[in-house]
Amino acid sequence: MNPSRQADVCPRAVHGDGMDPTVAVVMAGGRGTRLYPAAAPDRPKQFRRIAGDSPLLERTVARARGLAEETVVLTRPAYAAQVRRRVDCEVLVEPEPKDTGPALVYASHRLRDRAETMVCLPADHHVGDEAALASGVRRMVDAARTSDALALLGVTARSAATGYGYIDAGSEVDTGLRTVRGFREKPAPAVAASHYERGMLWNAGIFAWQPAAFLDACENTALEPLVERLESGQPEPFATIPSTSVDEAVLERADPVVVAEVAAEWADLGTWDSLASVCEADANGTVIDGDALTIDTEDCVISTDDTHHVATIGVSDLVVAAYDGRVLVLPRSATERVREVWKAVHG
Repeated sequence: MNPSRQADVCPRAVHGDGMDPTVAVVMAGGRGTRLYPAAAPDRPKQFRRIAGDSPLLERTVARARGLAEETVVLTRPAYAAQVRRRVDCEVLVEPEPKDTGPALVYASHRLRDRAETMVCLPADHHVGDEAALASGVRRMVDAARTSDALALLGVTARSAATGYGYIDAGSEVDTGLRTVRGFREKPAPAVAASHYERGMLWNAGIFAWQPAAFLDACENTALEPLVERLESGQPEPFATIPSTSVDEAVLERADPVVVAEVAAEWADLGTWDSLASVCEADANGTVIDGDALTIDTEDCVISTDDTHHVATIGVSDLVVAAYDGRVLVLPRSATERVREVWKAVHG
């Protein structure tokens, strides 16, 4: 471990001359298997118009440009050409898709000589309050810039959601910035209710750090061999490296880790049911994102592309999604099972 690494979040001197800017890294390598049929192997969810007028990737890049001096998109090899056609910014191509841990090690290594700090933004989020989110991100970046802390964004929970991880925030170390006591994975309903009552924060999966500080924090983790391979210039650095999330591999064991809390309208568009938290429902509780006619329909989520029309009569608590000639129908309570359909159709 680097001996200069601090044990707490204490500011250190920052020299403005010669320092590189904050670089926003838009993470766009996921497939979105739980959003079948909108997501497909050749067209993942970040390329779709979901809960908005433009594709998720373009919306995230626009958000990133308001938060950093430079923006790059990090994606897997199969999507690189599509990303370049869609957005006018630099594209980093991770050697292999192995979840967020290896991907962000690769990005941190590539950017460490040019970025004072980097802020990492998933490309599949809906943000209804851009100003509030930007305020929290700037607090994260300031914390990362002035210390070796790894900074996270925590969203004030609006419900006992079971589809998000939670952050157990501790004492305040600066205005709007708190220590992290621990992380909780996606909980069962009763556990989620307890987390909500205790005031735990939703883990937004948005991070900020100095690239060198993050690489240093990978020591003694499953990602340390990848850092060593990148340092030595091995031709296939991802070979034999396990797929792992950055939360599990690094953030849950790193020190110091801090969280900036924001009370913003935010959602990770990971499942069809998540549309209910970002789209306005009709008088019967049904959310429509696309072209649909509903009669005696209650508490449903209906989503279509521009080529489909859906009509429902006398149904409730369903998800109906129609994209690219494929239609998905299932109970809203079973949205996590959509991965089973993806696996059956796409392998």
